[in-house]
Amino acid sequence: MAFKFARLAALAALATVASAAPATVTCPTGQTTANAACCALFPIVSNLLQAQLFDGGECGEEAHSALRLSFHDAIGFSIHGGKGGGADGSILAFNQTETAFHANGGISDITDEQWPIFLESGLSAGDFVHLAAAVGTANCPGAPRLKFFLGRPAPVAPAPDLTVPEPTDTVTAILTRFADAGFSAAEAVALLSSHTVAAADVIDTTIPGTPFDSTPFTFDTQVFLEVLLKGTQFPGVGNQPGEVLSPLVGEMRLQSDFVISRDPRTACLWQAMVDNQALMTSSFASAMAKMQVLGQDTSKLIDCSDVIPVPQALASPHIKYPASFSQANVQIACSQIPFPSIATVAGAAPTVAPVPGS
Repeated sequence: MAFKFARLAALAALATVASAAPATVTCPTGQTTANAACCALFPIVSNLLQAQLFDGGECGEEAHSALRLSFHDAIGFSIHGGKGGGADGSILAFNQTETAFHANGGISDITDEQWPIFLESGLSAGDFVHLAAAVGTANCPGAPRLKFFLGRPAPVAPAPDLTVPEPTDTVTAILTRFADAGFSAAEAVALLSSHTVAAADVIDTTIPGTPFDSTPFTFDTQVFLEVLLKGTQFPGVGNQPGEVLSPLVGEMRLQSDFVISRDPRTACLWQAMVDNQALMTSSFASAMAKMQVLGQDTSKLIDCSDVIPVPQALASPHIKYPASFSQANVQIACSQIPFPSIATVAGAAPTVAPVPGS
């Protein structure tokens, strides 16, 4: 009798779990989603974004730039009002205005590429910009699977100038701008994880596509390590505004990354990311989920996160010092937490190649 009651209890528990499981819809294209409204996105992801914009699903220049574009679009917002509409796609819809802003230098390349695809997609500018960012990021091994919400209305006006932090800004100015948009110092550092798959085009125009770390095609913590290495040279024509000495030939180090990594308010937040892939990806995903709906009425948005491809995992979650480097080259700015023990790649010091297509 006891066995019978135990079995009934187990069946009842299974029934409860089954009834609580979210319903799924099979789309005409064969994929499943939690909401039928999301079905229209699968062809946009595969036929327009992956096939056309991202060259078959690469973690290349277009994917990197799509992620940058989403940040530059959304950060034009203030929790106190008086700025832009946040994650509304204004940077694409009003691209002639916003790409002229100094902080958006070089971003017209991606808005020009996205524009005809955006028109073909039938999405609002905000939905397109932030869908492209999530899909492009998913093409980078090691990246988190970002969320995506559908239903942003068309933007009504461009964001104002001077809302995007610049590499020449002080830490105080950067943190103040992030706080005005509703982000903590920890969230600001988490969002800078995007620099692991980023490159500079206009800081030194003689060397477009100069990466910020030695692994620009993987979403790893390498940038957090390499920004802490002692700098010895500039990658291009001397010292340009917004850069500081870099440790590797062919690599650029942003002044803003350098000062944030060493400021008492943010140094430990930065150092904690070094060789901690799980912390970096989870922190970045959380901050991006907030960033991508800034200024939007989330009660009217539909969660279509299941249309985003699942990123490839890294072969190993651990990074290494570039060849010829070790902890002796690290400028440790946070003494409160131990610096991780990291192996070194064998061989001679590398030269970092530029990102093609920049």
